[in-house]
Formats: sequence, structure tokens, C-alpha cells
Amino acid sequence: MGRSPFARRTPFEARFTEVFGLRLRYIDLRPKEEEGPPLLLLHGHASRIEEYDDLVPHLLSGRRIIVFDLPGCGFSDKPDDRSYTLEFYQDVTLALLEHLGIRWGDVGGGSLGGNLTLRLAAREPERFRRLAAWAPAGAWRPMWHWVLVAAFLRRFPSLFWPAIWIQSRFWYSRDWAGREEALKDAFRYYREVFCPGFFRMYCEVGQDQARTSLFDITAKIRQPVLLAWGDRDHALGMGKGVRLLHERLPHSRLHIFPNASHSLANERPRELAAAIDQFLREPDPVARASFLDQHNQAER
Repeated sequence: MGRSPFARRTPFEARFTEVFGLRLRYIDLRPKEEEGPPLLLLHGHASRIEEYDDLVPHLLSGRRIIVFDLPGCGFSDKPDDRSYTLEFYQDVTLALLEHLGIRWGDVGGGSLGGNLTLRLAAREPERFRRLAAWAPAGAWRPMWHWVLVAAFLRRFPSLFWPAIWIQSRFWYSRDWAGREEALKDAFRYYREVFCPGFFRMYCEVGQDQARTSLFDITAKIRQPVLLAWGDRDHALGMGKGVRLLHERLPHSRLHIFPNASHSLANERPRELAAAIDQFLREPDPVARASFLDQHNQAER
């Protein structure tokens, strides 16, 4: 698919690889000296690598960072002949990590990315050391009315545009200086990539997130978790949901960003990165020894 000159492009070198027969776009940034585990960042629903362009530079020191466009998103393949589910996204993520030779590390993300972060940790606890999830989708009880809305939407592709317009009103604080340009950039991107596969992904992943709850898997998550939330982000009960996640996760801490909304990586990239960086660098002798042992084995 050709790229519009009007869509914002990541400043980092983008590469492509194939997983499960799907072409995926990704960035893989490696500092000269790796001091700790690699960090995988997972983007939000229908988003792309560029969501984290302002966040990544503040996290690069001493660690490898991987970000990729999930299938159906960004400039990865968007097949219209397969289902898009949270489990499928986990499968693809794990396969990509295997392809890149990453068998142990940290993971984080916002919204859908936060949802996947916690699900991956519950699914493969030995693979993921520390978790950072901001405004994670799934911090709610199943919402069957939204499942029905998404099913109805699936029948009428033209409804994507009013639906995403309404949804986008909740992404950024109204007094954030970058709000209007961020919204314009998002819609330039949607106009560029919109196709049957993208629309199917948008509806089906939305349905899967609405019908499932992170509260059902909290007992399986034993890793340290950094939860972050902007105190103006109350859509779909996000504030109450994140606080309840914090109560249920056995090793979590909650970082609240005042006067911020849902898209913390855009509104507060420097502060969010500082919180994540500090959290990931906390002393953890056992994990540190494990990382060094695995790193040395990989180098042999």
C-alpha cells in the first residue's frame, strides 16, 4: 500500500518481516550498550508505531526497544479473510519476539497495548519481567451493549468515520496544545490506510475488548506492574477500572497524571517515560542475573 506524503512518518528506521504469512512493519532500536532487558511497546486500537515517536527517545538509554504495527494496523498487512482477536494479537506478538530472538524482557503499552501487556504477562509469565500499562482497555466488566454496537457497525463501513470522530474526542485533554494537530494527523492516517481489512480489524478488536475483562486474569499476573492513568480519562469508567485493577494486581503501583487524558504517550511523553524508566530500572538482582545469563547465551 502506498504512503501518503501527508501522513506523519516515524523518524526511526522502519523494517518489515513476515510472521504467520503476514508482513509486519516494526522498529528495532539497539543502543551500543544494553544494560537491561529489551522493552516491547504495544500501540493502541487501530493505531501504529508513530503513536510512540515522542515516547521512545526518552526510554532508549541502555535498552533495546521494539515497536510494531499490529496486523490490520499501521502499515502491516490487513487481510480481510481472517478474524482479529486479542488472542491472535498475542500469538503474533510472541511469534515476532521469537523471530527477533527475544525470549525474555519487559513489555508496555497504552489502551489496547495495555490490555495486551497484561494478557501476555498472564499467558507467559516466565517471558515478561516487568509490565507498564497506561489506561489499559479491558479495565471494565464485559460491556455487551458495545459488542452489539460494533456488530452493527461492521455492516456499514461508512459509519467508521462518525464513530472514530466521536471516539477521538476522548483521546486528548481539550487544553493540550497539541490536540488539534494530533487529531488531524490521526485522520490523515485513517484516510491513508482505510480498507476492508482495517475496518474489519477495527470492529472485531473493539468487540473482543468489550466482551472481555482484565479483572478475570489479575490473579495470574505476578510480575511487578506500573499502572498509569490521566485523571481526565473517565470514558467507559476508565478511572474506576484502573483503580480496581490496582487493588487486584498483587504487585502493582498506580501513577496518576494530573490534567491528562487517555493518550498519555502523546500528551505527557517525557513524564510517562520517566515513570516507566524509573520503574524498569529498580533493583531486581534475580531478574538482572537472569537477563545477563540469557544475553550471554544468545551471544555465544
